[in-house]
Amino acid sequence: MTNQKIQPFFDERTYTLTYVVYDEDTKDAVLIDPVLDYEPGASAVWTESADKAADFVADNDLNLHYVLETHAHADHLSGARRIQERFPETKIAIGARITEVQSLFKKVFNLPDDFPTDGRQFDVLLEDEETIEAGSLAIRTLYTPGHTPACSTYVIDDAAFTGDALFMPDFGTGRCDFPGGSAGDMYESVTDRIYSLPDEYRTFVGHDYPPEGRDVAYQATVAEQKENNVFLPASRSREEFVQKRQERDATLSAPRLLLQSLQVNIDAGNLPEKEANDKAYLRIPVNVFRPETMDKKTLVLEEA
Repeated sequence: MTNQKIQPFFDERTYTLTYVVYDEDTKDAVLIDPVLDYEPGASAVWTESADKAADFVADNDLNLHYVLETHAHADHLSGARRIQERFPETKIAIGARITEVQSLFKKVFNLPDDFPTDGRQFDVLLEDEETIEAGSLAIRTLYTPGHTPACSTYVIDDAAFTGDALFMPDFGTGRCDFPGGSAGDMYESVTDRIYSLPDEYRTFVGHDYPPEGRDVAYQATVAEQKENNVFLPASRSREEFVQKRQERDATLSAPRLLLQSLQVNIDAGNLPEKEANDKAYLRIPVNVFRPETMDKKTLVLEEA
């Protein structure tokens, strides 16, 4: 085991956790799920959140090998390209099933015919159970679909970075109602993959939504998740979880940055190219939600 350290960064605007994982001895490092700041009212983009993580890498003289994306996020724009601008040798990696999400949302956003859906925008496409090396760090990829079909958990030594599969035990799991999401898949991902890790392993969550009276938290052991996760304790049946998760998802509104985030994140964090007037434009489809669920979140894919 390396002399591994984990530095979290919490983005209060999107409740997102970004992590820098590094070997204190060798200075080898990876960065997980960076955030690019975006304000939809003004359609303003800035780099404060990504730069906090990047500054930590620079200030500690770390050798950053990879930016790891746990999935194509629907609640924030990826800061992966900003990180790569700061550290040009860094590679952007994501689970290979991102191609399914690209194909799905290419239709939603009516992207140009030449928009690639083979994942080539990313530097590395990771397969299930594949282990890659970042100097002295070994990163094992576990596919954990459910929130999206292309979600991955990254296991580094005794730490599992779960993205939106698992949250803190008092909040539960990620939602499963996005296109391609599946509560059944989520159940199997958590119980068969994450809960099969040793009890003493630590889970590091992709978001935290602390209830009143609790500070932001970001880690819990596998044993604590299995015992106390409010949506998916190890004792819960698949049928009970699917019912509970679907009932909860039916009450949720769409993420505030859903449409802006996805079209950027399936393109590996690239913002749209500037047009003839030197301005870049995001595509916002009209009536992408079913009229009867405008206060909820069901995408009309066949009509988008």
